[in-house]
Amino acid sequence: MEYAHILIEVPTAGVGLIRFNRPKALNALNSQLVQEMFDALTAFDGDDTIGCMIVTGNEKAFAAGADIKEMAETTYVEMFTSDNLTDWSAFNKIGKPVIAAVSGYAFGGGCEIAMMCDMIVASETAVFGQPEINLGIIPGGGGTQRLIRAVGKALAMEIILADRRLTAQEALHYGLVNRVVPADVYLEEAIKLAEKIASLSHVAVRMGKDAINRAYELTLQEGLNYEKRNFYLLFGTEDKKEGMAAFIEKRKPTWQHK
Repeated sequence: MEYAHILIEVPTAGVGLIRFNRPKALNALNSQLVQEMFDALTAFDGDDTIGCMIVTGNEKAFAAGADIKEMAETTYVEMFTSDNLTDWSAFNKIGKPVIAAVSGYAFGGGCEIAMMCDMIVASETAVFGQPEINLGIIPGGGGTQRLIRAVGKALAMEIILADRRLTAQEALHYGLVNRVVPADVYLEEAIKLAEKIASLSHVAVRMGKDAINRAYELTLQEGLNYEKRNFYLLFGTEDKKEGMAAFIEKRKPTWQHK
């Protein structure tokens, strides 16, 4: 399938790559680009040959925010009746891990999409921020909720209310990103991480992601019970049998992903 504002490829076995492709607009997120991203993620999620996905932009900008020209004349009634941000909840339905490979600007919706991903590999030039306050609005795609979970209340307040920007190293220090690497290898490093994940049992990886994400929504005891349920369920899979047999026989497992 061809898209207008994204490029897709499979750079290595098991890895699906989605690249924002509005370079003249610093990959500003218009409604069509966002919908195309979700369509591509859903397609990769349903592809048995893909074990992990990457979302990225270019070296200058992951995504510099929403397309303000598209939003400038929109009224409350139009926003309420269209409820287009509801579509962003589609990210929660993606079962396979998604890695954000971020270089340059990750502002507004770009920062929110990066945080929706399960891991972030950042280049040394990456800058994260939620500058919506400068437009007389606040984040609407999860920024106020995900930032506080990543960096804590005080810093989230400063980022959202005072337009504090985080450098890549600051984002690493506060736990927003997994690693920071030189700009010329950030995508390569993200692909290596995705390739490693994709080489493992897809069903076990999905169960692990599911249990981790539930920790945000459940009490500790409920989360422990949910983890235990997923742990027990994996004992009914072919991959559990193969993984343990391979360990005992001192060989590499051949995953069936079932």
